[in-house]
Amino acid sequence: MIELSASGLKVKNPTSERIIGRVTRNAALPAPLRHQHFLLLASSNTAPIPLGFAGYGTVNDHSGTSHQNFVQLPETLAYLDEGDILRLSPAAGQIRVLYRKKSRNNNFLLTERCNSFCLMCSQPPRDIDDSYIVNQIKECIPLIDLETQEIGLTGGEPTLLGDSFIELVKLFKNKLPRTALHILSNGRNFKSRALAERLGSIHHPDVMLGIPLYSDISNIHDFVVQADGAYDETIRGILNLKASGVRVEVRVVIHKQTYQRLPELARFITRNLTFVDHVALMGLEITGFTKANLEALWIDPWDYRQQLSDAALTLNRFGIRTSIYNLPLCLVPEPVQRFSVKSISDWKNEYMPECDGCTRMHECGGFFSSAKIRRSAKIKAFS
Repeated sequence: MIELSASGLKVKNPTSERIIGRVTRNAALPAPLRHQHFLLLASSNTAPIPLGFAGYGTVNDHSGTSHQNFVQLPETLAYLDEGDILRLSPAAGQIRVLYRKKSRNNNFLLTERCNSFCLMCSQPPRDIDDSYIVNQIKECIPLIDLETQEIGLTGGEPTLLGDSFIELVKLFKNKLPRTALHILSNGRNFKSRALAERLGSIHHPDVMLGIPLYSDISNIHDFVVQADGAYDETIRGILNLKASGVRVEVRVVIHKQTYQRLPELARFITRNLTFVDHVALMGLEITGFTKANLEALWIDPWDYRQQLSDAALTLNRFGIRTSIYNLPLCLVPEPVQRFSVKSISDWKNEYMPECDGCTRMHECGGFFSSAKIRRSAKIKAFS
């Protein structure tokens, strides 16, 4: 598990405004570029520290330094390196890592607002004005390494940003043309063909919409997302996106409300949505609303292994690219282990004591750190 933020930091000579900057160790960076960089100092640094950087930081003692926005970083952020991007709020003594160059798990939250209220939402929605986030992301995009493989955009519901959502996708395309864009959306607002066509007309070379579908029966899906009519809107959204040339991934979180009809949902997809580009069958993360609804949601993955196997094999038989996310290998039936993907973001990925000595840990995606709250009784190390 990796820490992405720290608070209570002492910042010398703080400015009043928050700073977004790209981490560099290059003190000789040309002066015109320094204002968008955060200079990371090594313990062995004895040379004079140049002026003009947006901020300065070290995990070692440079107590004699009096440069503006100089911060002593905690050991938990010692991994910061060339090309990472962080946000420093000097007056508040807070720092947050927004992007890590060496990571494959870089995501940007676009908004906390949402038009659904899913029982297991990991990012509980709030009806607030958080439009400032868009401007923050716009500042980040030019600083992101051009060779970044993929960026994820999440919410809340990103389409609630309206024109700003379309503008952001265009900006990612123009500034990072070789970077894949994976957008999590409930798909409901794409019931508007016009919105789907606007997204398609951007012609991003590699964009995928990850859209949840929890059942082949409308009232089950609507209950899970706590929104009447959501099922019909989601199906219409998927159809409109595909008609507009946008790739779609169907995402199914498996829990007590969805596992029983998982094989029927797979058959529904093969009959009616066979054109989708990917289906992800996903284990439950115990965070956000899941904690409050745990008894209504929790089921040991061992107890739905037959439904999981049936669904994955059905989808695969019809040529639909299928993956199993968020489940350790020992809980996945052997016939479908080939579909397992190490999908949990590195900053919240852990292995449990039961995994000690496992000979297949290098293949296994492990657990969300929240699995400490509750996990399967059937976890067993391969030997």
